[in-house]
Amino acid sequence: MALLCQIQQRYSVRSYQKRPVEKEKLATVLEAGRLAPSASNTQDWRFVVVQDAAVRKQLVPAANNQAFVGEAPVIIVCCGINPAYTMRCGQPAYAIDLAIAIDHMTLQAVEEGLGTCWIGSFDEDQVRVILGIPADTRVVELLALGYPNDTPKPKNRLPLKQIVCYDRWTFT
Repeated sequence: MALLCQIQQRYSVRSYQKRPVEKEKLATVLEAGRLAPSASNTQDWRFVVVQDAAVRKQLVPAANNQAFVGEAPVIIVCCGINPAYTMRCGQPAYAIDLAIAIDHMTLQAVEEGLGTCWIGSFDEDQVRVILGIPADTRVVELLALGYPNDTPKPKNRLPLKQIVCYDRWTFT
């Protein structure tokens, strides 16, 4: 499948089949994240793969009671282990590096016939306690993964001419 086709097919899945994700498919999705680039090749990310149903249920209240967090067969908790590292441009590297790795995983998931949902609505401290994540590690995103039990809705995206300019800032 062409990459642009995967991008077009990816959507935020909030309803999952009870069907488990095969180990091989999960490994391939995680490998896509591992292969992502990072600032100075630091690879300062760590991923906690939560498959245990009881633990996933514990994450539901930490994720603002989003029920699908407990229903998805896999939750990948995406963490940054070096939050102090800042790139020369002034941006914290861990957040950007994790966004790249997560995006790689979401696109590989589409290739595997799986769906994902980025989850940024959660209490970081609660997730840390539930999973035993150290206090000096940032929990950046939760990523639900599984077989979709719904169908995508049309995406509403701005046209390129509204978001792109060339050579100079020409937006009004």
